[in-house]
Amino acid sequence: MEQSQRWQCIFILFVAVWFPSLPAQTTTSVRPSPTPTPQSPEHLKFRLAGHPRKHNEGRIEVFYKGEWGTICDDDFSLANAHVLCRQLGFVSATGWAHSAKYGKGTGKIWLDNVQCSGSERSISVCKSRGWGSSDCTHDEDAGVICKDERLPGFVDSNIIEVLSRRVEEVRLRPVVAVASKRVPVTEGVVEVRYKDSWVQVCDNGWTPKNSRVVCGMMGFPHERKVNKNFYKLYAERQKNYFLVHSVACLGTEVHLAACPLEFNQANATETCPGGMPAAVSCVPGPDYAQNRALKKKLKALRTVRLKGGARPGEGRVEVLKGTEWGTVCDDRWNLQAASVVCRELGYGSAKLALTGARMGQGIGPIHMNDVQCTGQERSLWNCRFKNITAEDCKHTEDAAVRCNVPYMGFEKTVRLVGGRSEYEGRVEVRVGQRWGSVCSEGWTTKEAMVACRQLGMGFSMHAITETWYWDGSNVTNMVMSGVKCTGDELSLSQCQQHKTVSCPKTGARFAAGVICSETASDLVLNAPLVQQTVYIEDRPLHMLYCAAEEDCLSSTAANANWPYGHRRLLRFSSEIHNIGRADFRPKAGRHSWVWHACHGHYHSMDIFTHYDLLSINGTKVAEGHKASFCLEDSDCHEGVSKRYECANFGEQGITVGCWDSYRHDIDCQWIDITDVKPGNYILQVVINPNYEVSESDFTNNAMKCNCKYDGHRIWLHNCHIGDAFSEEAERKFEKYPGQLNNQIS
Repeated sequence: MEQSQRWQCIFILFVAVWFPSLPAQTTTSVRPSPTPTPQSPEHLKFRLAGHPRKHNEGRIEVFYKGEWGTICDDDFSLANAHVLCRQLGFVSATGWAHSAKYGKGTGKIWLDNVQCSGSERSISVCKSRGWGSSDCTHDEDAGVICKDERLPGFVDSNIIEVLSRRVEEVRLRPVVAVASKRVPVTEGVVEVRYKDSWVQVCDNGWTPKNSRVVCGMMGFPHERKVNKNFYKLYAERQKNYFLVHSVACLGTEVHLAACPLEFNQANATETCPGGMPAAVSCVPGPDYAQNRALKKKLKALRTVRLKGGARPGEGRVEVLKGTEWGTVCDDRWNLQAASVVCRELGYGSAKLALTGARMGQGIGPIHMNDVQCTGQERSLWNCRFKNITAEDCKHTEDAAVRCNVPYMGFEKTVRLVGGRSEYEGRVEVRVGQRWGSVCSEGWTTKEAMVACRQLGMGFSMHAITETWYWDGSNVTNMVMSGVKCTGDELSLSQCQQHKTVSCPKTGARFAAGVICSETASDLVLNAPLVQQTVYIEDRPLHMLYCAAEEDCLSSTAANANWPYGHRRLLRFSSEIHNIGRADFRPKAGRHSWVWHACHGHYHSMDIFTHYDLLSINGTKVAEGHKASFCLEDSDCHEGVSKRYECANFGEQGITVGCWDSYRHDIDCQWIDITDVKPGNYILQVVINPNYEVSESDFTNNAMKCNCKYDGHRIWLHNCHIGDAFSEEAERKFEKYPGQLNNQIS
């Protein structure tokens, strides 16, 4: 009996191995149980689609076997959404949608009954019915809502399919030994990666338009003539293998793979008759040119800029109309328009045309809509576009770009060690042939920002000056000290530093460190509200004891006849909006917040805002300051939930899309102008003045207003954020003599 059962098992196993489709044929009416789908994640692509939606949500679509398709909502879960959101480059999912909430897709329904635990690296290793096996219709297409925070270091694919062949990587290989050591490489032979080697492109019929496309991919805005005689001599001494023998670009393509290409046949006897390898020479943009004076001059003349990006060549697109900067609506926004922006700014062609405020929301006007470019224009203003109306667009639709930038190799001279993840640790730098740590004396957010940018890891979330809690087993000697950056540098080597290392505190504990993040907050003040709510109050001294305790009055208040008399206060309301891509959190943890019994709240930052009254020549005549009584979400835009509340020792911060309101009648929401004489002044408000908390953009933290004070009343006008106007308009503002009468025009 036992032997008979053993032979039965062997027979069943034999049938299962040699006839795997047999059970499916005999049980077609029964739903098969989900099984793992062995498809390596490298062969899959993912995207969000549908309408209406934000950039971080939508119908989930998968590219498999050369075709885009959808996923059925049967058995779908938040765990599935977590896996898919990570594959899209987001940190996690906040929800999912069923029943084609974002519209019905087309083509294949690639997956059904997907069941993930949530920790999988790819949807391909989750259980499902198998690829292409589904009993669903597109009425059941699943969608995901991802947390609007990108994975640090996530790189969007830039591979463009060309029929059955792919041109994934292109490079310029310099042929002179000296040139090969220079960065960026601006000239060389065009080579494309084929299997595990690099091969050439035949130059027969090669045109400047082809060169323009290659230069754009390399991060350069323009091409120039190349010395063909030099390369001909080089080619005669080399053995070349030509993969591509004909290229016919229009010049507007963002990738060589998008041009018409002819590949050599395997049996071809001659692959480039009478020709030689194509060579290209490119003109670097001002940021990468040696002439610094030219860089400064061109920057002042620009009518387009990028804001909010973590890396060079990426950000929200802003354009200058008249004297005021504004954003561009993402309707019809595509790679051609994005490439015009990139080249205008001195970069190459566009890698990505981003929609849905992917680089944060702007403020102020939206200047353009329905932008349509051919790709040949010298400026975005030369493209066709529509003027905006209030009904057309909101800042949730601000367009952004990610440009091709020259490869500089900066990441080879910096590394993180000792941290608990790959995005944190001590900044070890290479000086000559030596690796070593950086002295943390004077190490601030600005230096940490440069370090994270150099590493290609986005923004600095924290600048660390004591690193005793990280692994110190392999700590090196200090090789850099006195680092002082403006925050715009591409590498720590471009910052000021000591010629000879001098550090008061050495050792592993006092090495500089960083925690990097793909996203950061961005605080701005509501300037019109300040202008609308300003007034003067003469407040009795007996009502100012708490304010005096918190140092909210001018120094002469100490000599006043307390509790008699009064102080004259310039008062106004303020709203501090977080328009960035990460919540604003105080640097100090709640364990170190200070309780102020007088006002009954915790202070989470020493100084949150500076309030200053300046003379026309910039001299400070009166000042106020605002410790962050409590950072909380007073109100939020539609669809955004409050997360921070000060009551009951709650968490403090400002959520993305929310704002913290300080009414005019709150203590310390003022400037003590008791000692100020009548005249014309400038009111200045600066948020996060000491850069204690990292932000994606510090240039918009200051607000200025022209101010007239006649001894009894006060007027504000021209209130604006620091980077809202052109440089010329800002200079005129600072020279403004003030109003000559009490009438506001």
